[in-house]
Amino acid sequence: IEVYTDETRSERAELFATLRQQVETENDDEYIAMSDFIAPKDSGIADYIGAFAVTAGFGVDELCEIFAKDHDDYKIIMAKALADRLAEAFAEILHLEVRKNLWAYAPDEDLNPSDLLRVKYQGIRPAPGYPSQPDHTEKNAMWRLLQADKQGVNITLTESLAMMPAASVSGLIFASPASKYFAVGKIAKDQVESYAERKKESVETVEKWLAPILGYV
Repeated sequence: IEVYTDETRSERAELFATLRQQVETENDDEYIAMSDFIAPKDSGIADYIGAFAVTAGFGVDELCEIFAKDHDDYKIIMAKALADRLAEAFAEILHLEVRKNLWAYAPDEDLNPSDLLRVKYQGIRPAPGYPSQPDHTEKNAMWRLLQADKQGVNITLTESLAMMPAASVSGLIFASPASKYFAVGKIAKDQVESYAERKKESVETVEKWLAPILGYV
């Protein structure tokens, strides 16, 4: 998925290299990749993709240090759990704002909390490291675009590409009616080699990050 610097679409700012399902299924006419949810370049359609990073974790570590001095493990667990839930809620509200107001492709959406949890709205917000895109390194491209470690946001990535503060949520946003969550599953070496070429990485590096989904030894 190519992301451009502006509406002229003449200069590429970033590339998201997606992975496609390869394991044979009963419905063998559908092998999905996230790139299927963006209009092809030669279609003439000016399509869009979103990216976001939100957090509710600032101050949580300091709070937990206070609880730790009192040996209050329960409050430590609850503080971290509450921050995680608030970050997830922040992501949900942001996605709702995109659907109804910012991109406004579903301005009349009127779903109750239960429907939101069941993803009954149009569009998805998959995150790197999850089944639709198991590669955590795609966060690097997101962070270059968002500058989430700057701009007063200060959500940073560790060496293992975990987000700090820990109570943070990030992802891509797709609006296509065809978009849906899916699991890439096991992949073969031919796709790993293609993926490495697109990311300009060595096969060995890609294999390291994708080790849990490699369908070969």
